[in-house]
Amino acid sequence: MIDRMTSARVPTPEGEFQLCLYRTQWDRKEHLAMILGEVAGASDVLVRIHSECFTGDVLGSQRCDCGAQLHRALDRIAAEGAGVLIYLRQEGRGIGLLDKLRAYNLQDEGYDTVEANLMLGHQADEREYSAAAAIIRDLKIASVRLLTNNPSKLEAVKELGIRVSAREPLQAPVTTENAAYLRTKAQRLHHWISLGPRRIRPAGSEDGSA
Repeated sequence: MIDRMTSARVPTPEGEFQLCLYRTQWDRKEHLAMILGEVAGASDVLVRIHSECFTGDVLGSQRCDCGAQLHRALDRIAAEGAGVLIYLRQEGRGIGLLDKLRAYNLQDEGYDTVEANLMLGHQADEREYSAAAAIIRDLKIASVRLLTNNPSKLEAVKELGIRVSAREPLQAPVTTENAAYLRTKAQRLHHWISLGPRRIRPAGSEDGSA
């Protein structure tokens, strides 16, 4: 159900990865996997399934924790010496960049991320993980330790037949810019996120330990 198109060596600040480009057969979307070390046939492989966030991953937006999670996941994988980061092309929790920016404007009017998505005619979270499961199978990974704070993602991956041996947290810094966003994730989407006051710091400051 998925085709591995090609792969190439990509050195990054976190380490040297093999970047594989995949294309799903059912909708022809392209997704990526950043692979470090030998994972074929391995159990308990550290895996992060990361959904695309142009504003956070590329522009470094402080409105969310996506960019911080991306780089912390790569750091964790590099520290392990092996693992995979799967990059799914489903921007804005699956609603696309156009409506994500429209949702930003609604958030600036005082609505939270869930309310904004619903007002635009979407679900709170429209992501799905079939492509990630297909990539894990293609890489012949026996079981994964999933880097996530999202209980819905964890359950979805299990329901797709992936053996999850453990769930590992991926806490990003809480800042003045993303505190309301993270509070909504914790309270309305039930993500496992620590919102302790000592974690809150000015946006753009050195993130320290979190």
